[in-house]
Amino acid sequence: MDLKAITKATAKVLVSYLTYQAVRVVLDQLRETDPQRAIWFNQFSTAKTLQDGEAYLRELVAVDPALAMRVMTVREHLAEQVADFLPELVRTGVQQSNMDHRRQYIERTLQLESPAESEAETPND
Repeated sequence: MDLKAITKATAKVLVSYLTYQAVRVVLDQLRETDPQRAIWFNQFSTAKTLQDGEAYLRELVAVDPALAMRVMTVREHLAEQVADFLPELVRTGVQQSNMDHRRQYIERTLQLESPAESEAETPND
């Protein structure tokens, strides 16, 4: 298991997700302040893939540098806001999710075994 590679890949996914969230924030702001630009930005963002936030930003910088800078500023602000809470939320989320999946598995297993076992164990009067 290469923890360094896993960490880097996770960070890349998180940065791309923060880019996506920043785009949503900026789009909402534009809908209120500049509806025409919001329409253009929505069309641009829909046509481009946000799976790779860095590639998306490179394309946006080439077309509208001011808007790209705005997205990057919002993304940085979001990163600062969530960075402190993220490790604990991830740990807790994984633990809770694992516990839920294990519980569902055990319940399903017990339900599958219970009817047959209860019939076999019932004494005949």
